[in-house]
Amino acid sequence: MAINKTRPCSVNRTQKKHQESIMAKVTISFVALLLISSLLLAPYLSISEAADNSVPIVSGLSWTFYKTSCPKLESIIRTQLKKVFGNDIGQAAGLLRLHFHDCFVQGCDGSVLLDGSASGPGEQQAPPNLSLRTKAFEIINDLRNRVEKACGRVVSCSDIVALAARDSVYLSGGPDYGIPLGRRDGLTFATVNATLQNLPPPFANATTILSMLATKNFDPTDVVALSGGHTIGISHCTSFTTRLYPTQDPTMDKTFANNLKVICPTVNSTNTTVMDIRSPDKFDNKYFVDLMNRQGLFTSDQDLYTDSRTRGIVTSFAINETLFFEKFVVSMIKMGQLSVLTGNNGEIRSNCSVRNADNKSYLASVVEELPVEEAWSDL
Repeated sequence: MAINKTRPCSVNRTQKKHQESIMAKVTISFVALLLISSLLLAPYLSISEAADNSVPIVSGLSWTFYKTSCPKLESIIRTQLKKVFGNDIGQAAGLLRLHFHDCFVQGCDGSVLLDGSASGPGEQQAPPNLSLRTKAFEIINDLRNRVEKACGRVVSCSDIVALAARDSVYLSGGPDYGIPLGRRDGLTFATVNATLQNLPPPFANATTILSMLATKNFDPTDVVALSGGHTIGISHCTSFTTRLYPTQDPTMDKTFANNLKVICPTVNSTNTTVMDIRSPDKFDNKYFVDLMNRQGLFTSDQDLYTDSRTRGIVTSFAINETLFFEKFVVSMIKMGQLSVLTGNNGEIRSNCSVRNADNKSYLASVVEELPVEEAWSDL
């Protein structure tokens, strides 16, 4: 009887321990599930938020600069670009490249849009800019007219270029992200020599590109991420035929080279070809897959995989598209703030290709008072 009395107690203790063990496992599994879920969801939820928090903003720019003066600005631009790209998705690459060429030379001030004058040729006449798409300039002026019709002359051409580049990325399959606004348009354009000195040529190696962009406070990850913009667009044969003739560059895949020779039969061929053979019209990470397969078009592309300082970054972006998108957004926001004019500096052009006759009257009325947290500067 004594044994019978103690047995239930023993069973209860055993059951209790078993239940506690199960509960512990369930708790651990639930926590693990939460951790896994957060890791899986975080990249998709925080690309823009991570960039917002990690990139210092230049004093005078703001994430909500036109909230009051032109609240429908971004909607106007995106709606029109959807129509443009519906007819020709190739224009997305042209607008993205325009933003790059504007910011790297004299800062993001819309100076690349200016026509030349009696003082000399404009930036458009410099060799690196001769292949910029004429249609890209037309699109920017059209967008400026649409924005002015809705809001008056309150939005700069340089801000429109920045927004058009962002929407070019997003509407061709890339990440969507916020960008700080409030840029003013420059009053002068850079010289041809200054343009040449600030735009890396397609035949530059990784050492040259890393050095050039380091002067603008870009690190190797920025350099590789920004180069990923070559995932869309086309190139003229003359930008890479020295890799084909008179002898083939040994870092180029032979089949790839033979195919290019069909498109570009001579060193001076005027034909064009796509930058990314896998998905030429989609903004994705396939450009980096191209590099790993020795199918980069330019020396400046392929050498990013050849050089040990950037090879690992290329590989990580080829494996993880979300990581590429995250780093690309950060680097684009950094680039979009290079030597910007804000406040009462510069002007807001009525015609993006021509400086205003009198710029002063179009600044004071649209300078917004920025909150302290948005006026912080560390660039």
